[in-house]
Amino acid sequence: MKEFKYLFILLMGLSIMGCSDLEEEPVGVLSPDGFFTSVDDIQTAVNGSLTHAINEEIWGRKLSIALMLRSDMVNLQSSQTHRVEMNEHTITGNNEMVYDPWVRIYLGITAANNAIAGAEEVEADDEVKNPVTAQAYFARAFYYFHLVRLFGDIPYITEVIPGEEAESYRSIGITTEADVYQNIIADLKYAKTWLPNTVESRSIPSKAAASSYLALVYLTMAGNDAGSEYWQMAFDEAKEVIDNVGVYELELDDDFQTLFNANKIDASREPIFALDYNNVEADDNAYDQTAPMTGIRGDDDDQGWSVAVPTMAVYESFDPDDYRTRVSFQTEATIGGVTVDYTRFDISGHEHAGNMPYIAKYTRYPGPYAKSNKRATSHNYSMIRYAEVLLIAAEAAVELGDNASALTYINRVRERARMGGQSTNGGYVEETIPASAVPADLSGTVTVEDVLEERRIELAFEGKRWYDIKRRQLGDVVFSASGYEGEKPNWDGSIDYYTPIPEEELDRNPNL
Repeated sequence: MKEFKYLFILLMGLSIMGCSDLEEEPVGVLSPDGFFTSVDDIQTAVNGSLTHAINEEIWGRKLSIALMLRSDMVNLQSSQTHRVEMNEHTITGNNEMVYDPWVRIYLGITAANNAIAGAEEVEADDEVKNPVTAQAYFARAFYYFHLVRLFGDIPYITEVIPGEEAESYRSIGITTEADVYQNIIADLKYAKTWLPNTVESRSIPSKAAASSYLALVYLTMAGNDAGSEYWQMAFDEAKEVIDNVGVYELELDDDFQTLFNANKIDASREPIFALDYNNVEADDNAYDQTAPMTGIRGDDDDQGWSVAVPTMAVYESFDPDDYRTRVSFQTEATIGGVTVDYTRFDISGHEHAGNMPYIAKYTRYPGPYAKSNKRATSHNYSMIRYAEVLLIAAEAAVELGDNASALTYINRVRERARMGGQSTNGGYVEETIPASAVPADLSGTVTVEDVLEERRIELAFEGKRWYDIKRRQLGDVVFSASGYEGEKPNWDGSIDYYTPIPEEELDRNPNL
C-alpha cells in the first residue's frame, strides 16, 4: 500500500474520467501501451488529466484553501496542525496540504504526458489531431505552473515511464525553476498555435486560455524587477487577448455575482479557463469542498465548517459601497431561526463560529448538486478570467511607463464593479443592487500598488493573492503588525516564499 505513494510509481498511472461538459465515463486506470488508436483516445487521456485538478487534493480543498491561508486575506478558525502551518508559515514537508497536492498534480502531469506520447501513435491529420493534443500541452503547463510557483526547483518530467523502468526513476533529479518556466512557455506556445479560438465549455482549453496564461507566466517571471524584459511580453500577450475579445467570445460579465453563481456561470463570457465540477462526485473524493470550508458554522443554511475566514481588517479594507464587497462577503445569516449580523454569528454555540464577515463567493449560490454542508457543488472555478487579463495588461503597462494603457485597463475593471446586479446578503432572498459611484475611475498616474490593490479586491479569495505576494516579494510588509492579519511572527522571507518538497519524497530520492 505504501509503495503506491511513490512518485515514480504514480507517474505510471493514467486515471481517466470524463471532465467538464464532456461525457463522464470512468474507465479505471490504463497503461498508454496499445490504448491510443484514435483522436478520441487522446481526448479521453486529456480529460483524465484535467479531472485531477478538481480533486479534493487540488482545487476541491487542499491547494485552494492552502493558497487562501498563506495569503494575507484569510485566517484560520480551526486548529488542525496542517492548516495551522499554512496559516502561520511554519510549513513542513510532512504536511498533507503539501504532499497531497504534490502527488495529485504529478498524476495530472502524468496523464498529460501519456496523452502527448499516445498522440504519436495515432494516425490522423495534424488539423484534427493537434488541437486535441494541444489540450494536453496546456494541461501540463497549467500543472507545472502551480508546482514551480509553490516549490521552485522541481522534477520536470515529460516522458512516459514504463512499469519495468520505474525503479530507475527513484533517482530522478531536479530541474531549475528558470528551466521549468521555459518549458511551460514552450508548452503554452504549442497550445496557442493549435487550440481553437472558441470552445463549447470554458473548462476546455482554448487559444485565449493559452495566451492568457502566457501573459500571467511572463508577469510572474518579471517578478519585482522593473527592468525585466518579461513586462513587455506580458503586456503583448494580454493585449492580444484584449484586442481579440470578439474572436474569442470574451467580455466582462455585467454582474460580478454571476461569476460565483453556479446556476448562471455557464452562460458567462468572462471565464477564460475554468475547472468545472459538472455535478460529478468521483470515488476518490473528487468533489468541491471549498464552500463548506468557508461557510458559517451552525447557520440554518446547511451549516458550513468555519475553517477559512477573513479577519475584520480584511473586510474593513473593502469599500462598503463597492458591489464586489457585497458579493465577496456574507454579513448576515439565519441561525436557529434568528437572522443576525456578523457580530452575532457565534450564537450557534460552536467553538469555531466567528463574529466576522465570512467569504460568500462559494457558499451563496452553490448550484443544485450541492449536498450536505454544500459539498460537491456545481461551481465552475475560474482559473483565469477576462478581468485578470485586463489587470495583467494594466500592471505591465505601469512597468513599461504606458500610463494611458494602465488607466484604460484598470478602469474597465472598476467600471464593471459599479454596475451592481442581482445578489443577496443572507437567506437567499435576491435583490437588485443599484449601480454605484464606487469605485471611481482612477486618474493621474497609476502605480504598481494601485494595480495590486485592484487585484486584491477583484480576485479576492480566488487563489491569486499568495502568488501575488510571492512574485512581488510583499511578505515582509503584509505579514507585519500593520498587515490585515496582524504580525505573523514566524514569517521568514528568506525561506517562506517556497513550499518544502514533501519529506517522503526527499527520503526516497536524495537527488531531490
